[in-house]
Amino acid sequence: MSTVAAQPVAVFGCRPRVAGGVCFLEDQVVLHAAGAGCLQLHLEQKWHKFIPGTDKSRGVQALAVSPNRRYLAVSETVAEQPVLTVYELSSAPARRRRTLAAAELPAREAVSLAFSPDCRYLAAATAPPEGHLTYWLWEKQRLMAAVRLEAPGSGVSFSPQDNAQVCITGNGFFKLFKYSEGTLKQMNLQKGEPQNYLCHAWLSEEEVICGTDTGKLILFETGELHWETSVEHKKPPRELEEDATTEEYESLYVFSACSSSDVPCGLASEDNGSQQDSLPQISAVVAYSKGFACSSSPGVVLLFEKTKEKEVYKESQEIWLPQDLFRSEPKTSGRQDIICICFSPSEETMVVNTNKNQLYMFTMLSTNLMKEKAAYFSYLNFPLHSASITGLDICMWKPILATCSLDRSVRIWNYETNTLELYKEYREEAYTVSLHPTGLFCLVGFSDKLRFISLLYEDMHVFKEFAVRKCRECSFSNGGHLFAAVNGNVIQIYSSITFENINNLRGHSGKIHAVKWSADDAKFVSCDTHGAVYEWNLLTGKRESECVLKSCIYSSIALSSDAKIIFAVGSDQTLKEISESLVILGNLMDFNEYRAHAGAVTKMSITNDDLFLLTASEDGSIFIWKVYDKGGGILKWVKEVEYAEEVLIMRSDIEEKSQAMLDLQIRVKELQTENDYQLRLKDMYCNEKIKELEENFTEEISSLKTKHEILQAEKEKQELQHQFQLSELMNKQAREVQKLESDSNQKLLMENEKYQELQVKSQRMQEEYEKQLHNLEESKNKAMKELTEYYEEKLNEKSVLLEEAEEDMKQQLQAHEEIKKQIEEDEDQEILEIKIKYERQLLEERESNLQLKGEIGVMNKRLNSLQKELKERNRDTEEMRLEQQKLQGIIRSLEKDILALKTEVQERADTIQDKEKHIYDLKKKNQELEKFKFVLDYRIEEFKKQIESRENDIKTMKEQIHEMEGELAQFHNESTQLKLNITQLQQKLKATDREMHRERQKKQNMETLIKRFKTDLHNCVGFIQDSRKMKDGIRELYTKYVQQSDSVSQGLYTDLQQEYMRQREYLERNLAAFKKKVVKDQEMHQAAYMRIVQENVSLIKEINDLRQELKVAHTQIHDLQSTLRLTKKKQAIQDTAVLRLNAEKESEKIIEMQQLEIQYLRDQIQEKGQVLAVQPLLVGNLPKLNLERSHKTQQQ
Repeated sequence: MSTVAAQPVAVFGCRPRVAGGVCFLEDQVVLHAAGAGCLQLHLEQKWHKFIPGTDKSRGVQALAVSPNRRYLAVSETVAEQPVLTVYELSSAPARRRRTLAAAELPAREAVSLAFSPDCRYLAAATAPPEGHLTYWLWEKQRLMAAVRLEAPGSGVSFSPQDNAQVCITGNGFFKLFKYSEGTLKQMNLQKGEPQNYLCHAWLSEEEVICGTDTGKLILFETGELHWETSVEHKKPPRELEEDATTEEYESLYVFSACSSSDVPCGLASEDNGSQQDSLPQISAVVAYSKGFACSSSPGVVLLFEKTKEKEVYKESQEIWLPQDLFRSEPKTSGRQDIICICFSPSEETMVVNTNKNQLYMFTMLSTNLMKEKAAYFSYLNFPLHSASITGLDICMWKPILATCSLDRSVRIWNYETNTLELYKEYREEAYTVSLHPTGLFCLVGFSDKLRFISLLYEDMHVFKEFAVRKCRECSFSNGGHLFAAVNGNVIQIYSSITFENINNLRGHSGKIHAVKWSADDAKFVSCDTHGAVYEWNLLTGKRESECVLKSCIYSSIALSSDAKIIFAVGSDQTLKEISESLVILGNLMDFNEYRAHAGAVTKMSITNDDLFLLTASEDGSIFIWKVYDKGGGILKWVKEVEYAEEVLIMRSDIEEKSQAMLDLQIRVKELQTENDYQLRLKDMYCNEKIKELEENFTEEISSLKTKHEILQAEKEKQELQHQFQLSELMNKQAREVQKLESDSNQKLLMENEKYQELQVKSQRMQEEYEKQLHNLEESKNKAMKELTEYYEEKLNEKSVLLEEAEEDMKQQLQAHEEIKKQIEEDEDQEILEIKIKYERQLLEERESNLQLKGEIGVMNKRLNSLQKELKERNRDTEEMRLEQQKLQGIIRSLEKDILALKTEVQERADTIQDKEKHIYDLKKKNQELEKFKFVLDYRIEEFKKQIESRENDIKTMKEQIHEMEGELAQFHNESTQLKLNITQLQQKLKATDREMHRERQKKQNMETLIKRFKTDLHNCVGFIQDSRKMKDGIRELYTKYVQQSDSVSQGLYTDLQQEYMRQREYLERNLAAFKKKVVKDQEMHQAAYMRIVQENVSLIKEINDLRQELKVAHTQIHDLQSTLRLTKKKQAIQDTAVLRLNAEKESEKIIEMQQLEIQYLRDQIQEKGQVLAVQPLLVGNLPKLNLERSHKTQQQ
């Protein structure tokens, strides 16, 4: 076992999106989710206590603290299985009390938790699908009741005074449940439009406040709507845009000095346009004694207080997140969504958690003193990383570590004081960081360049930039005079003094993951993704040794103090010891495992004094571990470390500060002179006031003396009057006393006579009672004598029985002692015999163990060969998974194409309906045209030319009809080709499904075989002390798993044939069905085509009828003209001229209208022809790709 242990001393990180992620345990102790567990943080003393989660946990999903602050409920996901645990916080460290699981419910992780007021019950809302509201008696691990939820729940809570009443809200529902007789019964009926309730809180035993995604606050009283208001989108105050606030921020972010200060900070002011367009969302709400607090807009918390008006609750104050000037975009710090709010038990402090892993606090005492409506949060401890940490490094001179993250920030931490010393955010992502041994400089690899940065007293200054894009690894030498940077597959060595590229180390074929310097900076070691570990000589720039293991992707390396041994770790999850290009040790079993991070550990380092272990993870958290020996003592280092206290500062900063000091000194002198002058003025004013007061007091004293003399005279007069009245009253009292004495003497005589009579009566009564008492005593004495005689006889009998029992006991004790002696002698003899037997058996078993060790060595070799085969099979399965993903992508693209075709078909069907409506309207217009027939009778001669043009149009229409028939035939051919393509694609999909099914069956068979082999091996190892059973077990393993391999392969071949026949029958059925569909589609196409032809024939008939009617009208006119006699030729000529002029104008208008109608009809016919080309697709819909049904049939 290892002799070293580690304990977390500090944790810097916060897990986002945790329901109830922040809560108070005491007034100064905050608990929040961090890494794979929970962290307790003291606000004043700054100590950290970490509560680890369960093994292989992915992190906390929800947590809740009991009302008495003694228990903590945590929801986690462990190995893809939800786990609900309850911890006892009163014990140190926190102890796991219960783990809750219900076999009758589906395994779903809890997204919201709540304790009952008496801490006995626990309510949990599980995630969809199949979400439930569960009600637990957690101390007995008993599920009391459960209710199915239709939609995902956003939060669950108990009534503050009723253990049986539970409230749950979510998307479209607000429900109150009452637990009774083993079930949860709903108490309220939802009325009105459903809302998306994002959060809720109990204000009293009957009132619940809810927040929606549309910015509404809704108050329910006993389940019914009582009050509702809408919260407007809040804009940050304009004070933040003033330059004066920047000075306050510069002092705020030197965290070692004023990290917990309550100075109001700046606020992120957002763009006005985006603010106005976005709707507010009530993302968090919590109750306190005066009302409740909620978050309606990004970066703001609103306080509502109770009133006696109609509005019930009224907004009293706005509290804004601070503006972070050390960010590349300072305004974004105030745009964080607040997801959790909590108050301390005394309601003196408020803590909030944001979606970017940040924690802020606000002291509520200042709200009563501040007259302004807006206030500002401050950081709870420090600004934390909000994304994966990509780099971590330490230095020799100072107890600091540097980290960089994908959140584009670089931070300098002090692991002795557990504080953040420097922090700055850049515009590019940072991939790696390295600290200079002096702790005054650092290298940071960004996505665009590698930057050499000076660590100043209050800032980070970029001193030099190098053209190295996406540098993933960089490192200073131990002497600090050189540094290495990875540029692609090349390691570039630079001088820290001249910044010249001294050497380029080429030879890696994969991505370089880690680089290390030896203690004397003479050697340099690197590793890459192709399993290569190279040792370089910096003097020659060539490789001295190499160790290549292509099956392993190395991720990190370390060197011994003498640089002779290289430790490497990679994708095979084994720690390798490499010496002289050879792997000495394949796996180390002596280690301790600690649960800390929720994501993969990206970087780790041990300080130079071996006292601290530093780890960083993808979850954005940093753990500082203190290293102890197993006995509990701290490891002692040979050298005592004295850290440097020097810092860098710019000359311009010194000049600015000195100038500021001079200005302040001048200002102080001016203020002193002003104060002296004001003090003199005040002294003058006070002296005058004192004189005025003295005069006033003397006048008042004289007036009071005169009043006192007057009052004394009145007092003497009143005393004389009182003495006269007293004498009169005394005389009256003496007379009344004499009267009362005479009356009382008479009454006493009467009472004395009555007393003597009563005394005589009492003597008589006493004599009678004495006689009765004498009789009772005589009867009592007789009864006592009889009882004493009876019980004395019984006592004599019992004493005789006791003597007999004592004699029997003595005889039994003697017999027992004799039997005991005999048994002891027999047992000694048996022990000697058993000892001899077991010694013989030990000798035999030792000989058998020697034989079994040899056999076990043979079995180990076989196991290694089987493990290699397993690895090859795993690779094959991974390749098949990749192919499966590709095929799924193809299937998705085809499904998208099919959906697009369906939408086109629907659109064309809609256009056809519109066209039919148009044709109906045209028919109505044709009927109206028939009405104009009477008007056209006396203008027939002028329309002869128009009839000829119409005949030409009819000929062109016939030609167009022939062309449309040809286009219809082309469209039929195209539809058949599309159907063939679809069938081919479906066949390909089925073939791929078959192959996938076969490979899955192979994989399942292999996994079952391996599991059986493991179980049989485990059972065989159980007989390790019995050689015969061990041999028989190994023989059975050989016959079972080696000789039966041929039979397994034959069975697989028969299964494949059966599967092939099933697939063939399935395809034949599908072909028959598709043929039937094709025949039906053809019949539908023919019917539609015949309908169009019939419509064309009817139109031609109508045109012919119109021609005949025109001919008849022409003959009638001719006959009328012949019969008419021409009289009054001049008048007739004039009249006809006028009529002809009017008729010509009207006829021109009519011709234009008819030409437009004919053109419109032509367009309609062309469009209908195009629609008929697509009509087969409409009538015979494409067969749907029922991939799920085919996949199920294949699995069967």
